[in-house]
Amino acid sequence: MLRGRAWKFGDNISTDHITPGRYFHLRSNIEELAKHVMEDADPDFMKKFKPGDFVVAGKNFGMGSSREHAPLALKVAGVSAVLAKSFARIFYRNAINVGLPVLIVDTDPIESGDELEVDLGSGIVRDLTKGIELKAKPLPDFMLKILKAGGLVEYVKIY
Repeated sequence: MLRGRAWKFGDNISTDHITPGRYFHLRSNIEELAKHVMEDADPDFMKKFKPGDFVVAGKNFGMGSSREHAPLALKVAGVSAVLAKSFARIFYRNAINVGLPVLIVDTDPIESGDELEVDLGSGIVRDLTKGIELKAKPLPDFMLKILKAGGLVEYVKIY
């Protein structure tokens, strides 16, 4: 069970919003790059964010380039999961591969600052602030195993 606050963004958040291109030189230092996640979507994001919180968005989250630094930087920054109405296909798979949970769910009722509880296995998202329950599309078992292992590389080492 994951628990944290929601930080909400709109539609079409690109990988450049997630990890701004001007920090491309930090791609070999993911801890430094992670200090700048979501900076172009909200310059104060990392000042407000606490490890364990959630990124919540609209449609097409992670559009743009296919670089896996974007989901990896979110994970290293401490994002518990990304909840969105839809994801760019490559971002979605890269996120699972690096061990960052992503769930497809109607995010309209969620607002920034809401306290959320997320069960990846059942796909249940509870907005504790509003007292509502949302049903996400559950992740397949093989994806849950990859996430539990910490990403695809660690999964392959185990199995």
